Amino acid sequence: MAEQLRHIPVMLGEAVEGLAVQTGGRYLDGTFGRGGHARAVLSRLGPDGRLLLMDRDPQAIATAQAEFAGDPRVSIRHANFSTMAEWDETAGGLDGILLDLGVSSPQLDEAARGFSFMADAPLDMRMDTTQGESAADFLAHASEKEIADVLWIYGEERFSRKIARAIVEDRTENPITRTGQLAGLIERVVGRREPGKHPATRSFQALRIRVNGELDALAQGLESALELLKVGGRLSIISFHSLEDRAVKLFIRDHSGRVQGSRRGPPVAAAPARLAAVGKAQFPSDEELSVNPRSRSAVLRVAEKLG
Repeated sequence: MAEQLRHIPVMLGEAVEGLAVQTGGRYLDGTFGRGGHARAVLSRLGPDGRLLLMDRDPQAIATAQAEFAGDPRVSIRHANFSTMAEWDETAGGLDGILLDLGVSSPQLDEAARGFSFMADAPLDMRMDTTQGESAADFLAHASEKEIADVLWIYGEERFSRKIARAIVEDRTENPITRTGQLAGLIERVVGRREPGKHPATRSFQALRIRVNGELDALAQGLESALELLKVGGRLSIISFHSLEDRAVKLFIRDHSGRVQGSRRGPPVAAAPARLAAVGKAQFPSDEELSVNPRSRSAVLRVAEKLG
């Protein structure tokens, strides 16, 4: 089982290269997962280097404790990366921050977590199973409009209103508590319209983002990262859907010192530049895609903190 749930790190070489690791530097991996990126960073650190590990998933933290707790260069914290500024270990500043956003392979592969419609399981979807409401809890109390808005905004689901209406109608007799139940309802309402893609894909993504507050966490995490990075420090972020990538891209652009404004209006004075994009967006190689198809939607962006 341990081998089955082992995470294949996405864009491992590119993401770690983006950090430009210094042997005596101080780095944060805010999404430890199963440690693929963390191991690569640690292998480049000398005895004076420091690696801080965070994850909101208790199972990920258990893996980190089992493997790294004995290394004096490593500190571990069970928390959302959005709270990185609250950790005393980050107070002295960081030379690099790595974020691998979204859901991990172990979370998808363990049916009981409720992230996937490939197997029937409780409809949970929480990355941190110690707190917050599950997807089933949300669907039990949310209004039809709330559900439709979540499916549209976070999943760009064209049939969000039809799906929301069906959920509200069905839950009076049969509460939506299992992944197979929800997937079946969506398939009944939408039908098989896209070859090779399950009709529940967008809705499951949307609910996961809503349940875990992923976009709010990203916005807060980006702001904290900008403040914590030392001058010359690197931010290396892997995104897996357009909402995440757009947020990262705009954050880097908005802190790059470029003049903002529209063609029809007067230019807006640019704020001092605090970030510079390092190269262009990067995507998985054909070789990686052949080994790990789940990397197909990944986008890596790297930025450097300016003085």
